[in-house]
Amino acid sequence: MTDEARYGCIEAGGTKFVCAIADGRGALLERARIPTTTPEATLAAVLAWFGRTEAAPAGYRGFGIASFGPVELDPSSPRWGSILDTPKPGWSGTPLARPIEAAFGVPAGFETDVNAAALAEAELDDIRAKGVVYITVGTGIGGGFASNGATIPGLRHAEMGHIFPPRHPDDTAFPGCCPFHGACLEGLASGPAIHARWGRSLSELPTDHPAHAIVAWYLGHLAGTLMAVLSPARIVFGGGVMHAPGLLAGVRAAATAFSAGYLIDAAAIADIIRAPRLGDDAGLRGALLLAQRAAR
Repeated sequence: MTDEARYGCIEAGGTKFVCAIADGRGALLERARIPTTTPEATLAAVLAWFGRTEAAPAGYRGFGIASFGPVELDPSSPRWGSILDTPKPGWSGTPLARPIEAAFGVPAGFETDVNAAALAEAELDDIRAKGVVYITVGTGIGGGFASNGATIPGLRHAEMGHIFPPRHPDDTAFPGCCPFHGACLEGLASGPAIHARWGRSLSELPTDHPAHAIVAWYLGHLAGTLMAVLSPARIVFGGGVMHAPGLLAGVRAAATAFSAGYLIDAAAIADIIRAPRLGDDAGLRGALLLAQRAAR
């Protein structure tokens, strides 16, 4: 594959769409951030940015779209490549992949943002066959699992943010903010849930504020659950909320306590539960993998 090849990469998020153009060697040549407003305005801006003739004068070989969800991943479904019923107002039923394919005449790969990020993180070292879970904690909470270069097929994709953890003993009054489930994990520990309780983001609250321990407790419970169900070699926590100082260490401590010496090796906890090695580019790098696969 020559570096003259061009791929379109899209990480579609509830707050912003991050778009990038990559060459055949995987270098991200340029990128743009487009605010997520209405579906019509957002997609028009995305198509216009990729459609500039100077961006890829010879055209694109493929696109990869790593999207917030829930989404339709079944290629036999007429709704493939679309967002399904989502808490994001106005976005339920929005097609993403088909408009891209129609506009540029090339195939598009389509996945959840967290599945794509898990695929990208799993490619980095020798744990590819042992499984990587990628969790994003931001506007919502989502999780994806990749093993041997593939995600887990199912009736739909995993919804790790919509499990129901036990309530923290100091957090029993808050009803949760998920419009579908109330006090699921997303309704208790996402960015909006934190702001609804305490009026600020976790990073803006003092480090001794009880919110830090409560959020770490919920996310540690998720990590312990994932170890019991999937036993992955890595659980990678990304997303804006995870930038809060000390939160990852708190998640490790909570997961170790929940494990009680059975599920997680305390000596290896820092290697199992970690920040993304790809940083904030994990989803975008996953989108590039999808684009390259779609073009084959």
